[in-house]
Amino acid sequence: MLGVSNLRNIVTGDIAIDLGTANTLVWIKGQGIVLNEPSIVARNVVNGDIIAVGNEAREMVGRTHSGIETIRPLKDGVIADYKMTDAMISGFIRKIKLSRIARPRIVICIPSGVTDVEQRSVMESAEHANASEVYLIEEPMAAAIGIGIDVSKPVGNMIVDIGGGTTEIAVISLNGIG
Repeated sequence: MLGVSNLRNIVTGDIAIDLGTANTLVWIKGQGIVLNEPSIVARNVVNGDIIAVGNEAREMVGRTHSGIETIRPLKDGVIADYKMTDAMISGFIRKIKLSRIARPRIVICIPSGVTDVEQRSVMESAEHANASEVYLIEEPMAAAIGIGIDVSKPVGNMIVDIGGGTTEIAVISLNGIG
């Protein structure tokens, strides 16, 4: 018989989000990368309504009237505009068409050395997107795990994570970053 925890995994799926300055990627367990779009939001200047996120917002860059602005809510790998990041994450979650009933577990990559306030704002954005649990992982650690390195071994591995807005270099060993 199928247990409750197994049923939950089938219904919700686990999600990983790489919030990048240039692009955001969304990965779903069992499906792989399901979204790779620019980290851009378009909003109505008058009432603040979100008009588009991702590819649709990128198409509006430089082509809109004064009533619409396009915003890149992440600067140098961290949240520069909390409300727009919140809207962007929610918009991307809607795009992947998850069940509104299901509340997925979400892992979000963050740059090394972000402040506690920045970490909290990322977590709150994921919680607003209906996550049941939110976990943060530093980008170099996620990159190491993603390429199959056993990060728990007492062997140093140098990771260079080159993104659209930042480049991080880290040595990973014994589940830590040095």
